[in-house]
Amino acid sequence: MQSESCKPGPDHPAENAPGTASAQDGHKPRRTVDYRTLIVSDLSEVPAAAWDSLVAAQPGATPFLRHAFLHALHASGSACDETGWSPRYLTLWAQQEDGGDSLAAAMPLYAKSHSYGEYVFDWAWADAYAQHRLPYYPKLLCAIPFTPVQGARLLARGEDERRLLLRAALAVAEQSELSSLHVLFPDEHEAALMDSAGLLMRHGVQFHWTNPGYESFEAFLATLSQKKRKNIRAERRRVAEAGIGFRQLRGPQIDEEAWRFFHRCYRQTYREHHSTPYLNLDFFLRIGAAMPENLLLVVAEREGKPIAASLVVYDADPARSTLFGRYWGALEHHPCLHFETAYYQPLEFCIAEGIRTFEGGAQGEHKMARGFLPVATRSAHWLAHPAFADAVERFLERERQGIDAYLDELNDRTPFARAPGAGGA
Repeated sequence: MQSESCKPGPDHPAENAPGTASAQDGHKPRRTVDYRTLIVSDLSEVPAAAWDSLVAAQPGATPFLRHAFLHALHASGSACDETGWSPRYLTLWAQQEDGGDSLAAAMPLYAKSHSYGEYVFDWAWADAYAQHRLPYYPKLLCAIPFTPVQGARLLARGEDERRLLLRAALAVAEQSELSSLHVLFPDEHEAALMDSAGLLMRHGVQFHWTNPGYESFEAFLATLSQKKRKNIRAERRRVAEAGIGFRQLRGPQIDEEAWRFFHRCYRQTYREHHSTPYLNLDFFLRIGAAMPENLLLVVAEREGKPIAASLVVYDADPARSTLFGRYWGALEHHPCLHFETAYYQPLEFCIAEGIRTFEGGAQGEHKMARGFLPVATRSAHWLAHPAFADAVERFLERERQGIDAYLDELNDRTPFARAPGAGGA
């Protein structure tokens, strides 16, 4: 754990100095709060209650920001020094009147020795550095490992602390003499803050499904074009005719046997793509024990034997109400089984539970045929080398024009025959 005190500088007003902020309570005089920054390499050094209290206060909170989820990634060995994810959680602590400290802001920050597991691709940037015999790695990355989900990245009590945290992150990046700082999938408000701070903005595309209050899966199908509706019914029929049924297990119902089966399916997906799984069984067992209220396991069965599974993460809080499609795998091949297990079963769960949004994960234009629509995502980037920063800025401007044109094209290909609504089929 590294610590640095943040106090007012002689040439700065207290409300603008790095590491200070002013607070006002009703008509009481304004007071200046002193902060210190800590870089934490093990999240167990930060009280879970303090971290989760910050998370709960964010409009862009997701279950992936929870202390249990992030710590499970590290403690299981899935995201750690050995796998190229060296935790450098940046925290901001406010000095209390009794002399103690309280957590005022924090961000998930890593020193990365590669660009795997990020879903915002900068391999070409790394290659350009290598061609000029300059080191691109390690770099600093603010992200949720292996999780392309938009949400809060600057966890803070308020806007003063949020701005201080961003300034502290930039200072850490400069002082570390690393090549760059990257913030992946921040929410819209934070992206605007980073843009105003001079970071380079990059856009991408994901596909999300929204639920205006469908009464049933058939009510959802009724809003699609006739061709899309017919295709989905045909896909579901093929799975049913293969004698495949489904069980939806909420977190507390997922026992160790179910986790072991799911992990076999998860590994199989990577094996088929000739790749190495990012996450191990210990990680899934840890989140299963620590945050069962956020987990749903869909298990496909044939002749009484499980053959496939998908794991989704969800937040049923009415203020957030989102389900996130995450992991899938099958031990037997059956036509359309992936769509039923990873899309249609979770969609039925969303409709039954009144969950408003289903985020389908990275990429996947094929999701549009199943009622998912394109949305823009964002990332923010700071590069230490001025010439490379200029080159990347020019590249991002050209790329953004292409993304904008792509979004326009996708929006012209809507799968809906009419605006989604709650009417029956």
